[in-house]
Amino acid sequence: MGELFPNIHLRRSFALPINQLYRVPPHIALFCDILGILRTALFFIGIFALLLAAHLCHSGVLWEGEDLPLAAALQMKHGAVLYRDVWFDKPPLVPVFYLLWGAATGPALRIAGALYSLLACVLAYLIATTAWTRREGYAAAAFLAFFLTFDTHSSVLPIAADLLLLVPHLAAILFALRKQPLWSGAAAGVGFLINTKSVFVLAACAVFAWPALPLLAVGFAAPLALAAAWLGAAGAMPAYIDQVWRWSSAYAASPVVADPVRNGLLRTVNWLGFHAALVIGAALLWTRREGRKYLLWIAICYPGVVLGWRFFPRYFFLILPALTIGAARGVTVARSRVVNALVLLALAVPLVRFGPRYVTLAADLLHHRESNWSDVALDQDSRAAARLALASASPDSTLYVWGYRPDIFVYTGLAPANRYLDSQALTGVPADRHLTQSQAVTTAGTHEARLELAASKPGILIDGLSLYNPALSMDHYEELRPWLTHYREAGRTKGTIIYVRTDH
Repeated sequence: MGELFPNIHLRRSFALPINQLYRVPPHIALFCDILGILRTALFFIGIFALLLAAHLCHSGVLWEGEDLPLAAALQMKHGAVLYRDVWFDKPPLVPVFYLLWGAATGPALRIAGALYSLLACVLAYLIATTAWTRREGYAAAAFLAFFLTFDTHSSVLPIAADLLLLVPHLAAILFALRKQPLWSGAAAGVGFLINTKSVFVLAACAVFAWPALPLLAVGFAAPLALAAAWLGAAGAMPAYIDQVWRWSSAYAASPVVADPVRNGLLRTVNWLGFHAALVIGAALLWTRREGRKYLLWIAICYPGVVLGWRFFPRYFFLILPALTIGAARGVTVARSRVVNALVLLALAVPLVRFGPRYVTLAADLLHHRESNWSDVALDQDSRAAARLALASASPDSTLYVWGYRPDIFVYTGLAPANRYLDSQALTGVPADRHLTQSQAVTTAGTHEARLELAASKPGILIDGLSLYNPALSMDHYEELRPWLTHYREAGRTKGTIIYVRTDH
């Protein structure tokens, strides 16, 4: 495998270690090794088939969390510089990832998601086989594939910042486990450029890479230094600090519920209950001496779930790898029919809860009809608004969307009139609450942002917020009232109003 994997043994990770267990002729051992490789290949082909089929059922939908990175990636594809020309509150590698397939949507987006999930499963397999045997590897990959398919209300997980951290997280632990601290730190550093919660991943790597912490730190710093050099050369560093750090800090410091501690405890218990199959297996490992590091792995990463006191389901991806690897070992060493029965019963809950969604979406997709599932209603409204906007647009029209509806930029393909793809920076109200609340978490820079919007002249203006929350309507802000007089209504959907500019 080259210098990156000097300690990997083919028979341990991919085939049967038969020549280590029995005295057999070399040609028989080679034959068994080949059979083991084929079995492992067939196993992962089966996993990919499951992941691909599930993801393709969602090829007609864009989910929250992937629409803003897609919209930003489209602008980068046309030459815009992130942060300097496009306001974006996530680390830089999130939209860059979407550029790998040209920021395309539909089947291309879902195939990319399936491949990414497959890579995560392969890494989980390699971690477990490195630590133990191939049996634990199969269990780890199977558990992860299952919960990357039946885990949230949308069933298929959008490739957003929290899920994108999964592969660097697993890779960092794998390198740490194999005593390659430099590469472990580099993987965690790449993760930091996707999601800043990767600092918790780095801390978990220290448990497995001890005592080679200096090399771990050097590896972590390397990708960060490269990113800083790029941001500096592009003139985007001040905007990056403002958008990714100042804005995100204000967001994290303002819990969305009145009693965040109670909310956190309730959501944590609910998540663990829903993932009871993993908890059962991991608990069996924690009772053994070898399980201490894996329990500590979870304990180190859990504060990243707590950070911001929101406890959204996607935040728990930070502890999913540790729980999955631990469960794979616990179930394997238990070798108990009772444990297996309990695990299968626990897996039936998410399967029954979210499995029917795939059937519904697949049927709607095959019959070319809109789904009546409430979770896709906003996406359908955005598609309808995009059709109305395109009907009123000229070839050189630009677009601005008030509210958090970046999917409309994706569906229309129209160029943005300014660097703002949503209204968070103009109102100071985060997207996770702006449909029902109007309290700003920060006012720094919002006045200047509204003046910048008022100086622009989008040919198409779409209001995707006022019908939901009139307190955040555009005419609520004095900087925008004279600007709005240049627009007339051209149509509306259930949740959006489409305006066209009356003077050019």
